Amino acid sequence: MRIRQLPPQLINQIAAGEVIERPASVVKELVENAFDAGARQIELDVEQGGARLIRIRDDGCGIERDDLSLALSRHATSKIASLEDLERVASMGFRGEALPSISSVARLTLTSRTGDAQCGWRVAADGSETDFDIQPAQHAPGTTVEVQDLFYNTPARRKFMRAEKTEFGHIQTVVQRMALARFDVGFTLRHNQREILRLRPGGEEASWAERIGALCGPDFLEQSLRVDFEACGLRLHGWVGLPTFSRSQADLQFFYVNRRLIRDKLVGHAIRQAYQDVLYHERQPVYVLYLEIDPALVDVNAHPAKLEVRFREGRTVHDFLFSALHRSIAGHRPGQAASVVEAPVAESSAPSYPPPARQQPLFRVAETPRQAYQTGGVADTLGDLRKLYSAPGPESVPNPPETETEIPPLGYALAHLKGVYILAENAQGLILVDGHAAHERITYERLKQQYQTGRIASQPLLLPVRIKLSLADGELAEEHGEHLARLGIELRRSGEDSALVRAVPALLDGGDAERMVRDLLADLREHGASERLQETLNATLATMACHGSVRAGRKLTVPEMNALLREMEATERAGQCNHGRPTWVQLDTQELDRLFLRGR
Repeated sequence: MRIRQLPPQLINQIAAGEVIERPASVVKELVENAFDAGARQIELDVEQGGARLIRIRDDGCGIERDDLSLALSRHATSKIASLEDLERVASMGFRGEALPSISSVARLTLTSRTGDAQCGWRVAADGSETDFDIQPAQHAPGTTVEVQDLFYNTPARRKFMRAEKTEFGHIQTVVQRMALARFDVGFTLRHNQREILRLRPGGEEASWAERIGALCGPDFLEQSLRVDFEACGLRLHGWVGLPTFSRSQADLQFFYVNRRLIRDKLVGHAIRQAYQDVLYHERQPVYVLYLEIDPALVDVNAHPAKLEVRFREGRTVHDFLFSALHRSIAGHRPGQAASVVEAPVAESSAPSYPPPARQQPLFRVAETPRQAYQTGGVADTLGDLRKLYSAPGPESVPNPPETETEIPPLGYALAHLKGVYILAENAQGLILVDGHAAHERITYERLKQQYQTGRIASQPLLLPVRIKLSLADGELAEEHGEHLARLGIELRRSGEDSALVRAVPALLDGGDAERMVRDLLADLREHGASERLQETLNATLATMACHGSVRAGRKLTVPEMNALLREMEATERAGQCNHGRPTWVQLDTQELDRLFLRGR
């Protein structure tokens, strides 16, 4: 078979197959062109989900009359002129394929006027790149692209289009994503002559909240952290949702590189790592994040639809993203407004809170937060705290607050309900705390800190605990003895089928040593070599923390509950337990009033 040159229209239709998947793909390409033209206002009219009509009008710089035919020819662009330009792409488009590709599968009309022209000019195209008939037309400065009857000449492609509602849903999603990329550009979206979305341009950062709320929901800003980090020539800013504001779907995740929305495995991995031990099961984090990077350090020409990028220093980008987000999430403390965490926070050095040693009355109530701080066998219990929990002595116990503004974020304990929930009063109203979940997080964070500094502090047992082991588990314990020692566990074989636990982590003294050792050996069996276990160390430490934390049903005195509340305020990620469940909730006075219909 002889080799022959393909006709231009077929070439453009092949290109369209790569970038024009559905009407939403057309919208994306044309809005990106409007961005590159410097538009400050973009109007979109869609009919029948984009199948019948997509009209996009902008107030950008416009196209010269003599350039209209070039604009509709493939590989013709004003955005790059050399290899050096391609290696530092700063525009949204750069291939010069969008308009000829679209015109090859739809009826396309382009009308444009530059700011100094006396009139606008209109031209129609069919992808053949020939017989352009340019006619004068009334038009304000800027450009209008009208796309009718998408895929009219490629019926196989048209069959793959979904229902009108579905296709318009995709268009709406694309517009929302692009509106988050450019707060300085206004958007109007109409479907079948009905206005669906109107967003005003806002150049100042203070006005961005209005758009974020409109596109991501009003709760997003209230339940997210404002981040702004800069290092290694990189800047990351935007919003990340609190772990308790996660979703079942990954439908509220927007990441932009130099204002280009992208999907990238490296970025996704860094974000998942930052949330790794604060999300519940398979929940998905929410975020709107912007990475600014030297264009020479990122290749945006890695995907036909420009949805993927390739970082030249991938490890640096990954570590920067992980560090920035990890510190943001860790640095948020109870009582802080979600939007104020904008800088790295030093690791907490607050003392740990091991489990109480004595049983106390099930339910203890004080009339005021001040009395709650002062009553309930304070002297005896603080003595226990000093011995067991590294708590301060009486001379360093702070005076109770004299005014509401001095009340700590989590307030002061009022009661321990059913041996599970701590009830406390703060300046806003009522705090409910899951005592076990909160203590589990505190213990976990302390174990992580100790491990990172070299070795977890160990506590010898007065009476070693003998446990029965299979031959395989006994050999496993011997093989990984040094690793267990770094975890604060001394385990010695005392025969083929038994071993003695001689020491446990000091933070977990009083826990179930046998059950903890069996669980850790199960981790070793699952993950194999100690190098693999190192990769899942957090899961191992979380298992240990769970064994050493206050159990549901353990009765706490008021001073013990207050000690736990103060520890929570000083502990990173204290809003979630190790499994991602919330550790506390706030019911302010307005919510309490609503419950009892007060003021109605």
